[in-house]
Amino acid sequence: MPTSWTPRGAVDQDSERVIGELLTASRLLVAIAARSLAAVEESLTLPQYRMLVVLDAQGPSSLARMAENLDVNPSTALRMVERLSASGMVEKIPNPKNRREVRLRLTPSGWEVVRQVTENRRKQMAAIVEALDPQAREDLITALRKFTEAGGEPPNDVPGLPGWH
Repeated sequence: MPTSWTPRGAVDQDSERVIGELLTASRLLVAIAARSLAAVEESLTLPQYRMLVVLDAQGPSSLARMAENLDVNPSTALRMVERLSASGMVEKIPNPKNRREVRLRLTPSGWEVVRQVTENRRKQMAAIVEALDPQAREDLITALRKFTEAGGEPPNDVPGLPGWH
């Protein structure tokens, strides 16, 4: 069984090297996120955690807007909300402007999960960053900024944007 898959002719050799390193870094970051989440709340999935983070960053939201923010179908978002509501991390509140609409709001329990997971992730990332020499850190900052800009991701210092903290 092959250990990797690469479409032939898709990109030049330099780009292929960058993509390979990004995939490796991505595996590391996903592993850090998964470990951090499991240490705080084993039953919570990464997509459910993402919903908590969006609610933390943006405040109360309609189900339709949440589905749009997470890029999922409304029915998928509803199932996520039902699970998070049952576990006490999200509450459904009436929309004072539209009685037919329910708003989603992070509970103190949900906020605490976001805080703890974020702290765990920061600690794990700090251990890795501290192993880099100062020049490698600066080079990494520059490269990551250029990469996220090229991908259309807003800068880290814009308040109120959804993210993974």
